Amino acid sequence: MGDSSALVVLWPRQGSEEGTSPTPVSKLLTAAFPSGFVRHPFASIVSQQQSSRVFANLCCKTRQRPVADQAAAMPAPEAPQVTEVRVTMTASMIRQFAYVGTYTEPADGVANGRGICLFEMNPATGELSLIKLAAETASPSWLSFHPSGQYLYATNEVSDFDGKNGSVSAFAINQVNGDLRFVNVVSSQGAGPAHMSVDAAGKYAFVANYLGGSIAVLPILPTGSLGSATYIHQNKGSLGSIHATNGPPGSFAISGHDAPHAHMIQADPKSRHVLQTDLGQDRIYVYNFDRNTGVLTPASSPFVSLPTGDGPRHFAFHPNGNWMYSIQEEASTIVFFLYDAEIGSLASQQTVSTLPSGFAGSNFSSEIMVSSDGGFLYAANRLHNSIAVFSIGGDGKLDHVGETSTEGDYPSQFDLDPGGNFLYACNQRSDQITAFRIDRKTGLLTFTGQYTPVGTPSCIAFLR
Repeated sequence: MGDSSALVVLWPRQGSEEGTSPTPVSKLLTAAFPSGFVRHPFASIVSQQQSSRVFANLCCKTRQRPVADQAAAMPAPEAPQVTEVRVTMTASMIRQFAYVGTYTEPADGVANGRGICLFEMNPATGELSLIKLAAETASPSWLSFHPSGQYLYATNEVSDFDGKNGSVSAFAINQVNGDLRFVNVVSSQGAGPAHMSVDAAGKYAFVANYLGGSIAVLPILPTGSLGSATYIHQNKGSLGSIHATNGPPGSFAISGHDAPHAHMIQADPKSRHVLQTDLGQDRIYVYNFDRNTGVLTPASSPFVSLPTGDGPRHFAFHPNGNWMYSIQEEASTIVFFLYDAEIGSLASQQTVSTLPSGFAGSNFSSEIMVSSDGGFLYAANRLHNSIAVFSIGGDGKLDHVGETSTEGDYPSQFDLDPGGNFLYACNQRSDQITAFRIDRKTGLLTFTGQYTPVGTPSCIAFLR
């Protein structure tokens, strides 16, 4: 039962009589989870892993009384005493929700999206079932969750909010059915925000404005709403070459070296520093992060430069927190860095191509992700339309294992499900998401045959 989820339920009760006896499982589940055994307000998840089995081991002692009385007692928040009910649950009892952001305004030529779509994932088969259009909002191209799982934040990749800025929208999540309730929207303090993230404490949101070449830190209030920026910075300085130093032969992958283009921003695993890529400047910036004020200051080594023209886009940390991998959009490369978490410095160790040996022509790499067990790294290629798979050695270096077609066109992003058993590719130009089963031993991907239609999908994110 190591693949199960431990759920602790705080059961309000009246009085503190000692005479107790076990209550039947069915009655306890009905009373404790009247809304369908899903994330009851009085429950807190201790651990969660996916499982294809269906079982529930329930062990508790509580004063016997009619089920109706037990259910009626559940909602009373003022109840001063509780009995702890420990339930062992599996993924089949906890609905797995996935949210998909789409482009509602043209990006790379087309825009067939309507906002944020809500799906439910089958943890056994990987199938995504559309529940509804959860929120109509302008080009929610990137989605991030609050650590509590109670709020979802979306970058609105536009340039006409509050002047010539983009925006960030906040939504409250109904943990039972996945519905979204609009909370508020604020300026991203720059045009075309393409990425955002939330710090581990859930106090600040970081935003990278691609078109504006700026970054901002937005405070998250106790209500989950976003406040006015505590920090804004405009990237300035030298630009990289139009042509990538390490691009494949015959490449015309030319995109963003006309100006600074902030592409990703995220805190390191210890939330001591914040890292940010700028594709136009071929730099990865590192900032000290003041968790009390939300202000960023340059680290002792304020940035590391990538080969001119290569275009750093996204990065991913290894679970050990000491290895960081950056994917370059125009060069189609991955650079492995040793990361010093104390001072926030990066030291390059290895450069590999995301493309198969012998490839020639144009390609734009997009997303990068490390498996939760730290054994494999995945990278997406647009135009080549593939996911490259690498094994990660004991020294952090990458070894190419293979690649798999995304069975679609222009994979702008992908994500792994919380259980680490499936990978989902957002094929932006072919209006679909494709699912792949992951071999946990080799890291290789096998297409499940499942195409999920979504208009211009930009990203998929799972509520964990």
